[in-house]
Amino acid sequence: MLFNTLQYALFLPIVFALFWISPQKWRVWILLSASYLFYMTWKPVFILLILGLTLGNYYLGFAVHNSEKFKKRWLTLAIVLNLGTLAYFKYAYFLCETANQCLLPFGLGPTSLPFKIILPLGISFFVFEFIHYVVDVYRGHQPIKSFPAFALFASFFPTQIAGPIKRFQDFIPQFLAPAKLSIKQFDTAISLILLGLFKKVLIADNLSFFVQGGFSQPQLFSGLDLWIFAYAFAFQIYFDFSGYTDIARGSANLFGYKVPINFNLPYLANNISDFWRRWHISLSTWLRDYLFIPLGGSRLSKLLNYRNLIITMTLGGLWHGAAMHYLIWGLYQGILLVAHKEFQTFKESQAWLKKAFETKMGQVASIVLTFHVVCIGWVFFRAETNALAIQMLSKMLTLAPTIEQVAGQTRDVTMLLPTINYPLIYPSVFLLLPVLALAHIAMGYINKTDLIERTPKFAKIAWCCAMIFVVLVFSPDKSPRFIYFQF
Repeated sequence: MLFNTLQYALFLPIVFALFWISPQKWRVWILLSASYLFYMTWKPVFILLILGLTLGNYYLGFAVHNSEKFKKRWLTLAIVLNLGTLAYFKYAYFLCETANQCLLPFGLGPTSLPFKIILPLGISFFVFEFIHYVVDVYRGHQPIKSFPAFALFASFFPTQIAGPIKRFQDFIPQFLAPAKLSIKQFDTAISLILLGLFKKVLIADNLSFFVQGGFSQPQLFSGLDLWIFAYAFAFQIYFDFSGYTDIARGSANLFGYKVPINFNLPYLANNISDFWRRWHISLSTWLRDYLFIPLGGSRLSKLLNYRNLIITMTLGGLWHGAAMHYLIWGLYQGILLVAHKEFQTFKESQAWLKKAFETKMGQVASIVLTFHVVCIGWVFFRAETNALAIQMLSKMLTLAPTIEQVAGQTRDVTMLLPTINYPLIYPSVFLLLPVLALAHIAMGYINKTDLIERTPKFAKIAWCCAMIFVVLVFSPDKSPRFIYFQF
């Protein structure tokens, strides 16, 4: 069930009504049943997976907490259970293909899995929540005693498929407190949902058709063209994922729950480290707390610190998908973080350079540079193969002309995008890039400052009506699913 469908538009009000007309003691069961039903609308059999992992981690949490002698063994078993499940469903094909590539030089024939594996929706997110839970219990936090509360923590339908990745220390106290809903909170929730739909349906979905044309056949475009496609994808993935997060936050607010903000004006970051403090915040903090710090973090030597950064970001890239281009994207992010640290050290030793970067022009230059190195990374992220990514980047970095231009031919790219007028949309997207940048700032500011909550009621009503009108009138005929649903 997708957030941007009529199915969800019917599902959410029904669950909302049942929740608030029911006694307090029934409400957790209503939300839990709704969450399981939400998951089963995709493939009902996979409810057994989430139930099995929930039961396993619930009892393993108590085993970790109550055992003194075998505490670490129980923790290891819990991590193996979770990562093993994730590896089986998400990386079995990838490992098989990698093994075939390694065996090929030795003349050994390719092997294949004798069965088909379907990747369950949201497995990367709820597995990370389970790992966070057992690790924090191992570190001394009290386990969750109520099984319904624990089950709801993992399966809560607004965050079930694509996060944000929750922390049980924040979620469970909200569950234990009596649920209350004010008119102001209801207005804010509806406003967030409509804002998310606006981002997803109006901006991200319309950009997706344009982006697909450029990334599918980069040989037909010049280096400058490909930069525009990269910019377009940067805004597509931001509005798509932050739109999902807004709908998730709004949906959770309808039941009296708050989930964390996942984005904080990421394209205004002035360095790559700052970018990762602003982008997909729940994932970046999870990687820091449960991978980077356990590896030794920055407490070790400089070389080992850099090793830990590269390992963390490379595995973070692989978390996004079982493909080499995700691994390369993660490795690229790790190398950027290492380069940033080295540059910071050099900058501190040069007074003139430090002063230059502290000026307004220096800050603007830093933001522009950071945005462009992020866009280079998005090429690896979005391209279906590393070969296509390298082909695009080689043209982008050299501003190469198209093959057709070199040959003096006229290119016909209208066949790439049969559903839209390509000659019209291409200059439109180019001209809209500054508007998209301003929209990123404006909508990010709305989330960051809780401006919706402080807006007068009449303004909220007018704004919501305008959002509904714009989404209905200008949405594309077919809305693709959220990008992060595949992870």
